[in-house]
Amino acid sequence: MIWLTSPDATASTLPAGWLIDSGEHPHGLTERSALRRETARRLIARQFNLEHGEVEIEHDERGKPILRHPAGTGLHLSLATRAGLVAVALAHDPVGIDVERIDPDIELPLTSLHPQESEALLSLPVPARPLAFAQLWSAKEAYVKALGLGFARAPESFAVTLLSTEQFEVSDPNRPGVIAGTGRTIENGGQGTLAAAIVVLA
Repeated sequence: MIWLTSPDATASTLPAGWLIDSGEHPHGLTERSALRRETARRLIARQFNLEHGEVEIEHDERGKPILRHPAGTGLHLSLATRAGLVAVALAHDPVGIDVERIDPDIELPLTSLHPQESEALLSLPVPARPLAFAQLWSAKEAYVKALGLGFARAPESFAVTLLSTEQFEVSDPNRPGVIAGTGRTIENGGQGTLAAAIVVLA
């Protein structure tokens, strides 16, 4: 997995994830959607040496982004926005990306977590829980995005295990084996520290 943080950077290979500090403060769903879509169009245009207007992104009935042009690439796309940070993932297989703000005052939504996840969080010292929760939740969001379901799939129905600050695993009773994912944290221009995660379903 390649992580990139410059809007001018191109990936030498895929899968890759871009975490771009837009410097903007979008308000509401419409502004966030426009910001991530336009950022993705610029990144993809640079990646394929295209004009910005040549890149077309649409969404399916569940809101999953689809790269309509350039056509025939077979690439999968995922997008996220949080606190002005835009996350974009491109891969040859279904992919999900998410980013979450680390909130030191968060009240853990334990009923929305798998029991294994709740137990792991509660076993940590209280000051360590906000970071771990942001890493956990970004991983869960990335996984359901890769499935193409969003949280039509109940978040408590599968379990994420944090192996390190950069690696995690997803155990899903509906899929064989263990699904690996990668994460990282990033500072976002004074808007806070965020946790990002990517899952690719090979």
